[in-house]
Amino acid sequence: MSELQLTELIERYLNGELSDDERERFEALRNENAAVDRKVSDHAHFTGLIKQYGQRVELEKRLNAIHQEIDVHALTEEVTIHPNWVVKMWRNHHSKISVAASIAIFAILSTLYLSGNFNRSTSNFTALRREIQSVKRTAESLERSNKALLHDIKAGKRIITPSKFGGSGFALTSSGYIVTNYHVVNGADSLYVQNATGDSYHAKLIYTEPAYDIAILKIDDSAFTGLDNIPYTFKKSKSDVGEDVYTLGYPRDDFYYGKGYLSSSTGYNGDTTAYQVSLPVYPGNSGGPLLDNKGNIIGIISGKQSQTESAAFAVKSSYLFKAVQSVSTDTSANTINLKSKNSLMGLSRQQQIKKLENYVFMVKVYN
Repeated sequence: MSELQLTELIERYLNGELSDDERERFEALRNENAAVDRKVSDHAHFTGLIKQYGQRVELEKRLNAIHQEIDVHALTEEVTIHPNWVVKMWRNHHSKISVAASIAIFAILSTLYLSGNFNRSTSNFTALRREIQSVKRTAESLERSNKALLHDIKAGKRIITPSKFGGSGFALTSSGYIVTNYHVVNGADSLYVQNATGDSYHAKLIYTEPAYDIAILKIDDSAFTGLDNIPYTFKKSKSDVGEDVYTLGYPRDDFYYGKGYLSSSTGYNGDTTAYQVSLPVYPGNSGGPLLDNKGNIIGIISGKQSQTESAAFAVKSSYLFKAVQSVSTDTSANTINLKSKNSLMGLSRQQQIKKLENYVFMVKVYN
C-alpha cells in the first residue's frame, strides 16, 4: 500500500466511511503496526487543528462585527460615571455581550492551543503527577531533623533530598526495568525510585513514547540487587467493560490501593489508546498499574476527568507491549522480556496486594 493510499484509508476511517469489515481489518492493522497507529493519531490531531483554526477565523469575524455594534470606549465612560447604567445596558445588549465574551474566551484558548501552551492538563483532563510540597517546620523539629541527618551521614547512609515531583511506576522485569507515564518524568534532570520499605535507587530514563504517555526507566544503582520473579503478567487482549479492576501507587508517601471497574473501552474524548475506569485516583497515581482480578496488568493509570468524580483513565497494556518492542529494537543492551507466568491468580485481594508491594515504586523527579 502506497503512502497516498494509506492516507486516503485513514481519512475514510476517521470520517466513518469504512464498512464494518473494512473497519475491523484496519483496526487490526493499527494494533499490529505501531507506525500505522501513530499516523492515524497524527492525522486526527492535524485535521482537528485545521478544523479549530477555521472555527477560530469564523468566530473572529463574528467578534469584529459585534465589536462594531458596541462602542467600547463610550461603554467604559458610562460604567465609570453612571454605574447604574450597567443594568440598562445589560437589558438591551446582554445577548451580544454574552456572545462577545464567549468568543473572546474561545479566541484566547485557541491561541494558547495553537502556540503549544494548551494541552489536556488545562482542559477537563487532569494528569496525575504530584507536586511535592515543602513542609514548614518549627525550630525544634528542624533541630531534630538536622541531628537525624548528621547521624545518617556519620553512619554512612545515602542521603536523598526531597524531590520536586512524584508519581508511580511498576517493575517490568526483576532486573530493574520500570514503566511510568511520560508526563511524570518529562523535564527531569535526575530520577529516583523508592520501594514500599523506603529504599531509594537512582534510575535513568531509557525510552519515552509521548504519543502513548509511556516512559521506561532502568535502575542503575549499585545498591540495587534485583527483585524476585515478577508476580503478574501483562495482558495483550482487550479487557471487557464492567470488569473489576484495581490500582496501586503513591499519591502520598505511603502505599495506596484503589478499586473500581472498567467503565469504557476508550479514554478521554474517545481516545482508543486508553480505558476509562470508575476508580478514585489522585495526583501521584500516574504511572501506577491497573490490574484485573486475576492479577493481569491491563493498563497504566495516566489521568482523571477533573469535573467528574472517580472517572480515571489508563493507557492500555497493548501500547506498553509496543513500547517494550521499540526499546528492544533500539538497542540489544536494553532487551526487555516480559514475564508470562502469573502467581497472583487465585489469591485473595489482600494476598495479591502483599505480593505486589515490592514491585510498585514511587517515582521521584528532580529538575
